[in-house]
Amino acid sequence: MPPWQLRKREVILHQPPFLTVERHHVVLPDGREIPDWQWIITPEYVNVVAITPDHRFVLFRQEKYAVEGLSLAPVGGYLEPGEDPLAAAQRELREESGYTASDWEHLGRYAVDGNRGAGVAHLYLARGATFVGKGASDDLEAQELVLLTVDAVRQALAAGEFKVLAWATVVALALLRLPEYG
Repeated sequence: MPPWQLRKREVILHQPPFLTVERHHVVLPDGREIPDWQWIITPEYVNVVAITPDHRFVLFRQEKYAVEGLSLAPVGGYLEPGEDPLAAAQRELREESGYTASDWEHLGRYAVDGNRGAGVAHLYLARGATFVGKGASDDLEAQELVLLTVDAVRQALAAGEFKVLAWATVVALALLRLPEYG
């Protein structure tokens, strides 16, 4: 099946570096035209599930503006312009948590919204995470670093304590890769 074709794009809102909203005129494979398809451009980002040698997950309990109440969260952040996703994941782990890891597994590259764009998520599992010194996070929200057992993470995931879809996704994918902790 042929892909959709972009005929025209118009910037509606441009707020660098975090948001651009465009109006696209697209042609569908069957020839139908949609002159006002909304498209959202946000930076690519990483989320990292880090696990210590004693099988503890390096996570945060934090607040986020768009989330009601506290949420559990993995390490994460935006890629710098031109930055390799793995390098960004390693940088974010060190900056946010003070941990580094010896073994990295890419869990996938995912479109955030299949219809509207809204960026790309790069998800990682980092094994062998060890504390090397206090992190220097520039997050605006208050957060507390927590180390949770595999069982506690499974329970938290099932209870909806990871309140952002990308966070629940990266944790679930990591748990699928960890049969040795089952």
